[in-house]
Amino acid sequence: MLGKSLTNSIIDYKGELSFKKIRRIRGRIRMVNQETSETKSRLKDFHDRYTALLPPVTVPIALISQIQRSGGSFLSQLFDGHPQVHAHPYELKIGYPKKYIWPNLDLRESPKRWFEFLFEDDVIQHFREGYKKGDKSTATFPFIFSASLQRSIFLHYLGNVKKPVTRRDIFDAYMTSYFGAWLNNQNSYGPKKYIMAFTPRLAMMKDSVESFFTIYPDGRLISAVRDPKNWYPSATRHENKKKKYDDIKQALEQWIQSAQASVWNKKKFGNRVCIIRFEDLISNTESVMRFLAEFLGIEFDRILLTPTFNKHPIEANTSFKLEKSGIIAGTLSRYKTLTAQELQIIEQMTSADYQRALDQAVVFS
Repeated sequence: MLGKSLTNSIIDYKGELSFKKIRRIRGRIRMVNQETSETKSRLKDFHDRYTALLPPVTVPIALISQIQRSGGSFLSQLFDGHPQVHAHPYELKIGYPKKYIWPNLDLRESPKRWFEFLFEDDVIQHFREGYKKGDKSTATFPFIFSASLQRSIFLHYLGNVKKPVTRRDIFDAYMTSYFGAWLNNQNSYGPKKYIMAFTPRLAMMKDSVESFFTIYPDGRLISAVRDPKNWYPSATRHENKKKKYDDIKQALEQWIQSAQASVWNKKKFGNRVCIIRFEDLISNTESVMRFLAEFLGIEFDRILLTPTFNKHPIEANTSFKLEKSGIIAGTLSRYKTLTAQELQIIEQMTSADYQRALDQAVVFS
């Protein structure tokens, strides 16, 4: 009161108003600086509040898997914006020690160690450089992801589940943390029925498929079978730097392994497995996607007909010259680049297994 009295005696009315304004501004500046400071305590407070409001992701995975260059990434991009699914934006790489080996987590380990096993370090590159589909793509999309937030969500989730912790709890914690830490995900909210994810080659490993269905008995497996005459030129071009498919017979042995595995998976797990032809996916996209929507128990949506990333239309990841974004019909005629001798080798080596796979595949008119 004494200070106010002295102030009033010294400062005129206009000056008093200025003095009060300065006091208010100083208080606001102090508040802004305090709330925007990047201290560890502030970061922890943000993580705690955000995590407390985050809905859990406990739906099963619908896994897309077969040998590379068979339409797996394309199919996953068709599911990207569907409102009833969480769409993993890249290859699902939680496998250990290889991405296509389903991780066998030791329940005696700590949650921190489980997170270290499952963490997909691609998110770091995509956060720093943006998401880009294939070397020939001209579009780069922002991918805002916090790895530290993901870790906080993961540990918080497992700290609140009923003990003892199961392996399904660990995977639910991971999926909750992944989609929770993807901060610019345009499809976060609303009821979901599946997580859509793509991992090449996992479906070729019997132990991995059995482990997947052990964790997700309510899960689904979708495999696309591509005509080997069109698969081989795409595969050999895509891997030309690694010389992975230079030997045509060794390359076809891997295609055969994938085809045989798809038949085994279908016979072993029945209605939980769906086999489609890559050629149908390209030439009869709507019929295939309507069928797969019914297979998964989700509503058909027109967004299933356009490959997207985070709801943005995206270019194809092709081994050949990029023709346009979306669906590329030219993938059905790659065989024209092969020699007569190569076509003969493919026919001799693969015809029987290709027919067996087609016998288990969905038929579209």
